[in-house]
Amino acid sequence: MPMPDVQRPIPGNEVDLGGEAELRRLARELKPLIEGDVRFSRHDRMLYATDASMYQVEPLGVVAPRSMTDVQRVVGFCAARGLPVLPRGGGTSLAGQAVNNTIVIDFSPYCDRLVEVDAKRRRARVQPGLVLDELNAAVSAEALMFGPDVATSAHATLGGMIGNNSAGARSILYGRTAEHIQAMDVLLADGRRLRFEEGAAQRDEQVAQLTRRVAEVVRSLADEIERRYPRTMRRVNGYNLDLILAQLRSSTPGTFDRVNLAHLFCGAEGTLGVMTEATVSLVETPRRKGLAIVAFRDVDEALAAVASCLEDRPAAVELVDDVIIDLARENIRHRRALDLLPSMPDGPAGAILYVEHFAGDERDLKRRLEALGRRFGDQRVRGYVDAEAITRAWALRKAGEPLLHGLPGARKPLAFVEDTAVDPRRLPAFVKRFRQVVEAHGTRAAYYAHASVGCLHIRPMICLKDDDDRRAMEAIAAETTDLVREFGGALSGEHGDGRVRSPLLRRFYGDAICEGFARIKAIFDPENRMNPGIITEPGSMTQRLRVKPNERIVNVPEVRTFFRYEHEQGFGEAVELCNGAGVCRRMHEGTMCPSYRATRDERHATRGRGNALRLAITGQFSSDGRTPAWDDEQTLRTLDLCLSCKACKSECPSNVDLAKLKAEYLAQGYARGRRIPLSARAIGRVRRLNRVGAMLPGAANALMQLGPARALANRVLGLDARRGLPRFAPSLYRWFRSRRPAELTAAAPAVILLPDCFTAYNEPHIGRAAVSVLEALGYRVILPRLGCCGRALISQGLLREAVATGRSTAGALMNCLEATGAIAVVGCEPSCISTIVDDWLDLEMDVDRGRLRALADRTMLIEDFIAARWERHPEPPAAGHRGAARPILVHGHCHQKALWRVEPTVELLRRLTGAKVELIDAGCCGMAGAFGYSPDHYDLSMRIGELSLFPAVRARGEAALVAPGTSCRHQILEGTGRPAGHPIEHIAAALGV
Repeated sequence: MPMPDVQRPIPGNEVDLGGEAELRRLARELKPLIEGDVRFSRHDRMLYATDASMYQVEPLGVVAPRSMTDVQRVVGFCAARGLPVLPRGGGTSLAGQAVNNTIVIDFSPYCDRLVEVDAKRRRARVQPGLVLDELNAAVSAEALMFGPDVATSAHATLGGMIGNNSAGARSILYGRTAEHIQAMDVLLADGRRLRFEEGAAQRDEQVAQLTRRVAEVVRSLADEIERRYPRTMRRVNGYNLDLILAQLRSSTPGTFDRVNLAHLFCGAEGTLGVMTEATVSLVETPRRKGLAIVAFRDVDEALAAVASCLEDRPAAVELVDDVIIDLARENIRHRRALDLLPSMPDGPAGAILYVEHFAGDERDLKRRLEALGRRFGDQRVRGYVDAEAITRAWALRKAGEPLLHGLPGARKPLAFVEDTAVDPRRLPAFVKRFRQVVEAHGTRAAYYAHASVGCLHIRPMICLKDDDDRRAMEAIAAETTDLVREFGGALSGEHGDGRVRSPLLRRFYGDAICEGFARIKAIFDPENRMNPGIITEPGSMTQRLRVKPNERIVNVPEVRTFFRYEHEQGFGEAVELCNGAGVCRRMHEGTMCPSYRATRDERHATRGRGNALRLAITGQFSSDGRTPAWDDEQTLRTLDLCLSCKACKSECPSNVDLAKLKAEYLAQGYARGRRIPLSARAIGRVRRLNRVGAMLPGAANALMQLGPARALANRVLGLDARRGLPRFAPSLYRWFRSRRPAELTAAAPAVILLPDCFTAYNEPHIGRAAVSVLEALGYRVILPRLGCCGRALISQGLLREAVATGRSTAGALMNCLEATGAIAVVGCEPSCISTIVDDWLDLEMDVDRGRLRALADRTMLIEDFIAARWERHPEPPAAGHRGAARPILVHGHCHQKALWRVEPTVELLRRLTGAKVELIDAGCCGMAGAFGYSPDHYDLSMRIGELSLFPAVRARGEAALVAPGTSCRHQILEGTGRPAGHPIEHIAAALGV
C-alpha cells in the first residue's frame, strides 16, 4: 500500500496531512487494527488540544488503546507513515508538554491496571494510565505507598508522573519519581520494544548499543554537567544526564552494569519513546502523622522561618499566601477548611506554613508539634493529629494552583516561571530579587510552595491577550532564568519544560548541554517524531497560546445572557474559567463528574465540556473560525451527558459551573431558532403534568399501565420503557385544606412549606409528615398556592420560560413571606431549594435583588431548619424520642452536597432516633431529575449508580435507607429493589407524629 507523503514535524509542531479527508482516511485504516477507540473527529481532537497550561495545539488524532498490543500497533502504524506521537496521561501538564500536533495516545481510559504487587520486595508493576491514588489504595493494606505524592494524586497517572519526573509535598523524604523507578518497558518511535533496568545492557544487545551511545554523549559532557546541573533536590529540566553520569561512574569498569536508561526516560516528557509498563518502588506508610499550621504576617516572614522548621526534620513544609486564602473564602468547598487555619494575634495571617511531621508514636509526634508552638507562639500555631482534619487542611493546599485561576480580572496568575527551586536557606533572598523582577515589569505575583525543598510556585499576573503583557512574560522568564542560575537553583523543580521552558534551556544550560540533549534525542528518536518541539528544537514560549492558537486573539462575544455572571466577573470570564487542572477526572471523593466516572472519556469530563463550550462560543467550531456556534452538533453531544448535578460549582477549585453554562448554551441556541425538542417542552412543564394527574390519580395511574398510553408518554416525554413512572396521588393541597390543624397559640411563629412538584402531587405523604413535624415543634404551617420554581425548565435549557416562571413564583413567595411574617421557607426537595437559593439569584428575572436575597437567606431544607433551630423551637423535641432499632443509611442529593451540606441531616437523624446513622460515601445516584429517564441515558444512569451507591445499599440490607431527593429514591428502588424514605418521615416517626 503506498504511504501518504507526510511532512516531517518541524519546530512549531506543524504537520500538514492535507486536511480532514486525509485524517478520516488514516482513522479508517487504523480502526480495524486495534480494539481501542480511534477519535479523529475535529471535536474530539480539540478536546485534547489543551492541558492545564496556557497552550492550545490541535492534535492529528487521538487513540485510547485497550491493551499494550493496541499501543504497539498504534506506534507501528505511526512509524510506517512517519506520523508524530505523544503519549498522554491525565493531561494536567502545567508547562504544555501534553499538547502537540501529533497522534495522541491516551492511556487513562483503559490502560490503567495495577499489574502486580510484590509487598515483600516493596514494588509494583503498573500500566501508564493507573492513577496514583488508585495505586496507593491498592497497596495500603500492606502499609505501603508510592513515595512521590503530587497534589493531583486523585487524577494524576503514573505514566504522566514518570514522563514529568514528578515529586510532591513530601519530596524532602521521598525525592522525585526517578528515584522510585526500577524498570520500564518502552516502545521506541520505530516500534522496537525494549526493557530498561539496571544491568539490562549486560543482557540485551539492543539496550547495550543504546547505552554505549548515551554513555558517549554523557561522558563527553561530564565537566559541563558537573558545572551546569543544579545541586538542588528538585530539578526536572532537560534530560537526566546527571543521573546517567553518576551511574556510569559507579559501574564496574568496562561495563554498564549500574546504568538504568529508565531514569533517562523519566522526565523526558514523552520525547524519547512510549512507556508501556513500569516497575516502581514502594515505601512504608508513616505510622503517625501530625500537621501544624503556622501563621505569619507575610510571605517574607514565612520564608524566613523555613530553615528553623527544617531543624526538626519534618516530612513537609508548605507555603500558602493570602491570595490563595482569600480565594478559598469564595470557594464553596474549600471555605470549610478555613476554620482550621490560625491567625496572627492582631488579625488574619498574610501567609501560612503547613509543617507536617511523621513519627513512630504519639509521644514523639506530640513533642514535635509542641516544639513549633513554643517556637512561634501557641496562638499562631494549630496542631492536628486527627486524620479528617489533616485531610481537610491538605485539600486546601492541594487546591492552590487551580484556585488561583479564579482570580478576577484580565490578568491571570500564569505558570511560566512558577516552580523554580533554590536552596531553602536562600529562599528569602531569592524571593526578594524575584519580586523586583516582576514589579519592574508592572505586575505582581501569587506565592505557594514546597518550601521544604526550596521549590517556590510564583505566579506572575499576566494578560495573554495583551501584546505588552506577552512581551513582559518573555522578559520576566529570561531574567528569572538568569536569577535562578545565579542562585545555583533549578529552572523547574516540579512541572518540567514543555512548551514554556524548553525555549529557556539553552540560556540556562548553555550550548554544549543543549546540543547533548539533541544528540540524546537523536539516539532514540532520529526522525524527531516523539512529542517534537519539547526539550529539543523548541519554538517560542508565546506560540500556540490558548487565547491565540492561530496568531489571532480569540474572544468570547458580547451577548445578552439569561444568567447573571457577577461572581465570575462576566460571561467571558465564565466561559474561559476552566484551566484544565483536571480535578473533574478523579474517580473517588466527592461527586464530580458522574458521567466521566462511568465512561472514562475526556469528552464527558467537566473539563471536556468546558473546553467544548469555550471553543464553540469563541467561534473555533464555526466554519469561519469567528462566529459563535450556538448550535454545534458535536458540542450538544458533549453536553448531553452532563447531569447538571452542580458538583463542579463547588468541587472544581475554579468554581466552573457547567450546569449553568450548559443551560445558557442551550438557551442561546433556542433563542436563535434551534428547534426545542418536544420532550424538553413537556419535561420543563412537569408541574402541570403532575397537577393534572393528581386530579384523578387512580385513573391516571391505571392509564399509564396501559401499553398504548405508556408508549405515547414515552414518545412525548422521551422516556425509556424500562423506567417506572412516578405515581400520582391526591394533592397535598387537598389534604391540607381538609385536615384539622394543630391547636397552636396565636403567637406561634409561621413557617412556609414549599409545595414542590413532587411533594405536592406525587408524594404528598412526605408533605404530610413535614406539616406534622412542624406543628409538633410549635409552628404554624402555611402552604401557599405557587407555580413551579423552574428547576425542570432550567435543566432543559428553557431559560426564557424559566425566567418568566421564576419571576412569577418568586414574586408570589416573597409576597407570602412578607405578608405572613414567616420566619422561614422550608422544603423537602433539594433541587427546588437549590433553585431558590442559587439559580434565582443568577437568573435575569427583573426582580428586586434585595428581596430575592432575603428570600434565599431564609430558605432551606426542612431537616436543616429543624437542626439549625434545635434549641429554639417553640416546642423543643426530645433527643432520641423514639429510638430506631435499625441503622440508617443516608444518600445525599447532589445539589445538597454541592451548595450546602448533608451532615446536618445525618446528625439530626442520629440525635432524634438514637440509631446508628451513616452517610453513604457515594457520588451522584445517576438519575438527576429527568436525565435517567431518557432512552439515551438509561444505561449510563444505571452504570453511575453501580459505581458506588448500589453496591453500598446492597451490602447493608439490614439498614433503613434515607434520601432527600425524589429522583434519588426512585433510582435506588429501581437499581436495588429497596425503597428509601425521606428524612422527614423518619423524623416524624421519631417524634411520634
